[in-house]
Amino acid sequence: MSLVIQNLGKRYGDVPVFSQVSLHVAPGEFVAIVGESGVGKSTLLNCMAGLDSWDSGTVVLDGQDLGTLNDEQLARLRREKTGFVFQAFHVLPHLSVAQNVALPLMLLGQHDDARVQAMLDAVGLGGLGERLPQQLSGGQLQRVAIARALVHRPMLLLADEPTGNLDPGTAARVMDALVEQTRQHGAALVLVTHSVAAAKRADRVLTLTATGLVDYLDAAEIRMPDTPGRR
Repeated sequence: MSLVIQNLGKRYGDVPVFSQVSLHVAPGEFVAIVGESGVGKSTLLNCMAGLDSWDSGTVVLDGQDLGTLNDEQLARLRREKTGFVFQAFHVLPHLSVAQNVALPLMLLGQHDDARVQAMLDAVGLGGLGERLPQQLSGGQLQRVAIARALVHRPMLLLADEPTGNLDPGTAARVMDALVEQTRQHGAALVLVTHSVAAAKRADRVLTLTATGLVDYLDAAEIRMPDTPGRR
């Protein structure tokens, strides 16, 4: 699997969001994207999954040009080949933890309790599968989201500020689970973050600007755009 974006441009009416965005994410690679608030980082993630449209350029996932697919084909591709982790956990409160994790498999017509349990064990939630989401902490809920995003073994995982609501210690544990599990599953990971600590875990760190993506040459010098000493 590879994700290839070429000269992507997005506008809202007459207002440009970004343009000339190009990116190649290799299988198993972890790419972090940083940038100023409002520059379109979340919009770019949505384009990668075909959840949002764009005005110019191409997005190709696993050899499929997303711009040529209809809504049904895009939905099928997302179910089979992508996983999502967001700042808001998006767990269903009326389902147990195990049932929440199993949702991607159910959407694919699969049933595999052993795989669900293995994912819960892998993210440190073994024995909590029967609990309801309201019985878990924020860090535990985010690990539920990670297990759910990976249970169907996607090729690409998209994470949008997954530690934004967590304290530093909990955020570090969640990032440990996220990175460890994507590495084990061989999934490519694209992370949007304002966290220097999270970005430094990546193989590459890119800054999204209005006119494209810019590579950081040295991860040790990463600064968030809205902090002193920014690059």
